Amino acid sequence: MLYPITEPYDTGMLDTGDGHRIYWEVCGNPQGKPAVVLHGGPGSGATPWWRRFFDPERYRVVLFDQRGCGRSLPNACDDIGALEHNTTAHLLADMEKLRERLAIDQWLLFGASWGSTLGLAYAVEHPDRVSELVLWAVVTTRASDVAWLTHTMGQIYPQEYDELLASVPAAHRDGNIAAALNELLRSSDPEVSDAAALAWCKWEDRLATLSGPVQPSALSLDPRQRLGFARLVTHYFGNHAFLEEDAITGHLEGLRRVPAYFLRGRLDIASPLRSAYEVASQLPLATLEVVEADAHGAGDDTLDRLVKVLDKFAAADQTTM
Repeated sequence: MLYPITEPYDTGMLDTGDGHRIYWEVCGNPQGKPAVVLHGGPGSGATPWWRRFFDPERYRVVLFDQRGCGRSLPNACDDIGALEHNTTAHLLADMEKLRERLAIDQWLLFGASWGSTLGLAYAVEHPDRVSELVLWAVVTTRASDVAWLTHTMGQIYPQEYDELLASVPAAHRDGNIAAALNELLRSSDPEVSDAAALAWCKWEDRLATLSGPVQPSALSLDPRQRLGFARLVTHYFGNHAFLEEDAITGHLEGLRRVPAYFLRGRLDIASPLRSAYEVASQLPLATLEVVEADAHGAGDDTLDRLVKVLDKFAAADQTTM
């Protein structure tokens, strides 16, 4: 059971010093257990829905819109300049600046999908700042993961995949699809950029629906929002998260003492389950649970499990105080 949505008791804009301003907010109990939400996408934004996972009496929850999306400025929906100074390294630096600004020593990292990649990358770089990891729809956004999304899944949905391929120049159809689309999404011609945004969002909606008629997301139905979202997703996926192939899986030694909970849906075909398994198998204090009936989105079983584990970590934290 999710908690009711609570309103932030503090908000602000973090000036990064390189042209970006990051929106942040804090909810819950000012004296509660610190946690930070890492939204997916990249580019989905930290919507109020994310606040519902946390007991507002026991958690101090930090949410922020990653560079280029949500209430952060500039926004990729309107300004291609939002892709400048926008890499995983920049996002990790933003997290550290925000943590220091809020005088937080350690925080629990809670994220999904792309947010799980960002959480793992942050934890690898700053293990001493992580109290626990709670990540679902876990993916590492390696080249192999991106190839799964942009090539392998074409074997499952060939008609829709051919439509995606038709949106990029023929010379790029066997290569980096996300990068090729990103070039089109940067076009000053709105017809070109919107066609590319629609092509990408239709493909994501296909994978999220699994079977039957595609259920378009609210984001993909909004021309402005889908443009910003597609620009950010293909920017990051086309560059394999701006990380080396083993940046996460090859550098997990510092997390061996960090309690971690990873959750995946068996039917989550947006990325290979093995990526989550590879990470969890290297961490002695990690639990990997697989929800057999869930896909990339969160079904009731996934939601219940996430709330329970967050409640458990909050209770454990109180007993050590």
